[in-house]
Amino acid sequence: MKKQYYLILLFLVFSISLQAQYGKQKRADKLYSNLAYMEAVEVYKELIENEYNLKENRLKLAQTYMKLRSPENAVFYYEDILEDSTNISAEYYYEYAQALRGAKRYEESREWLQKYLESNAEASAEINKILKNHAEIQTTYTLKKSDFNSEFSDFGAVKFNGETYLVSARNIKNSEKEYSWNQEPFLDIYKLNSSGEVSPITGEINTKLHDGPLTFSPDGEMLYFTRNNYINNKEGKRDKEATNHLKVYSAQKSGDSWINIQELPFNSDEYSVGHPVVSQDEKTLFFASNMPGGEGGTDLYRVSITGNNTFGPPENLGSKINTAEDETFPFIDEANVLYFSSAGHGGYGLADIFKTNLEAENLEIHNLGETINSNLDDFSYFRETDSNAGFIASNRDGSDNIYSFNQLLPLILKGKVTDAVNGNPIAQATIILFNENNEQIAFLESDEEGNYQTTVNRNVEIPLEAKQIKYQIFTDTLSTKNFNDAEEMVYNIKLQPVADVEYLAEINNIYFDFDKSNIRPDAAKELDKLVKLMQDEYPDLVIEIGSHTDKRGSDNYNEALAERRAIATRDYLIAKGIKGDRIQEKAFGERKPAIECDRCTREQHQLNRRSMFSVVKMD
Repeated sequence: MKKQYYLILLFLVFSISLQAQYGKQKRADKLYSNLAYMEAVEVYKELIENEYNLKENRLKLAQTYMKLRSPENAVFYYEDILEDSTNISAEYYYEYAQALRGAKRYEESREWLQKYLESNAEASAEINKILKNHAEIQTTYTLKKSDFNSEFSDFGAVKFNGETYLVSARNIKNSEKEYSWNQEPFLDIYKLNSSGEVSPITGEINTKLHDGPLTFSPDGEMLYFTRNNYINNKEGKRDKEATNHLKVYSAQKSGDSWINIQELPFNSDEYSVGHPVVSQDEKTLFFASNMPGGEGGTDLYRVSITGNNTFGPPENLGSKINTAEDETFPFIDEANVLYFSSAGHGGYGLADIFKTNLEAENLEIHNLGETINSNLDDFSYFRETDSNAGFIASNRDGSDNIYSFNQLLPLILKGKVTDAVNGNPIAQATIILFNENNEQIAFLESDEEGNYQTTVNRNVEIPLEAKQIKYQIFTDTLSTKNFNDAEEMVYNIKLQPVADVEYLAEINNIYFDFDKSNIRPDAAKELDKLVKLMQDEYPDLVIEIGSHTDKRGSDNYNEALAERRAIATRDYLIAKGIKGDRIQEKAFGERKPAIECDRCTREQHQLNRRSMFSVVKMD
């Protein structure tokens, strides 16, 4: 009886414990669904400690950490699950790869992306975007964290008429409650004054929910901004999952304030619309939305501005720009180049900033590079019109902060290719530049004055090879580091001539008649080329004449004949103005024939009766 009592008691305790864990599970999942990720983390941890639904809760905790942009923590829990990848959806390979990329474990990330690709052929186009190498980028940026950041989230900085506006969660006095996602106050729009003080924007813009980011029409009369569904001091309708979506609103300028808040007609209570920006000609409004019919996640759209708060139908920017992941924070410059943040085009982190020229016939997506982009989220690009200065936002230091940048155009590399001996310019020399993987990135040719010019990346090392048919191959490695304050880098190249007189002068051998040593007319033409080389191009060149005979005659006779031929060649050059101390001669007789033959033909004998030339000294 006593034993039975203890068994019943143990069962009751187990049932109560199980029921408690079940209750925690429901609470954790509800917190996650309500975007209360900070609280959800703690509850999922408790469930894992109690070994309740270990596999599911580890995955959920990893996903929660990714929502909080803490990839190092996410990787830890993904690793536990993927040690045994049986019965694991391939989708988690992709999630793990994203977390690894955020943790700067790029090679491992690429390996898991490849596994995902092998398991999901339909995803090939999107994964190849992520696997793509972005080494073509040439614009360089200098980056500095802005002084007006707070301890809370700050982003969305824009400059208009010399004044800076930004989005921030710093106003704890004006927030009735915290945003459950990150337990920070709700966002408001602020303005930076000339003294560096930050204060809320005037007018009817800020509410108790999220407000911002914002953009101005080029004429400054209209302000477009993002806000939760809230107007006339009243929260709007939520969707069936109780989500209050983002919408785009407009406001009119009235003195130093903003009034007449209006909701744009393409908003919806069922999906979010945000991050507006107006084109320079004021004819187009770009924005981000997760409306149905897109490529997946949040896509970029544009609408025509047809009148006062009237617009054409939204147009998706297409699959070359939009991916299955999120594209957000569009910015359009004066040249109609679109900048945006994307988690689907790959690069350096979870979300990188990219650009594409909308005027181009074939759109190409370019990553802005490693200074602008980090291993985490980089977004909210803005640049002043006709300026190299602007802002981005990034959570690379743990929370969203604003960074100011200065855009440095590609470095101009130029120089002159000259002869290392006489200093003369060398035309049609080829200069080849390589990247760090020894892949060719530029093929150049010097002009008639020996000049070359191209543009190169800053802050890199560039292997170089230069050559011309009459010169030795030249190699070196350029460093474009420490050139941020310069527009160009001058790099002159000196090529060493090949030590081959006949090649340099483009002459043929000097031939002689049988048993003769006089200079024939055809030989004189060739020797005149040599004279020109020694007088005009290489005035310090010292040569050796090597003279030869055919095999007819005795060895002694042929030695003497070769000597007479060498002297005749030497005398011709001296008669043309070449100093004797620049000429050496050597007689070989029949010892070094051009053609080895026992019973030589007339033509073979002729080829053996010759004078040849070699370099003794060039400088």
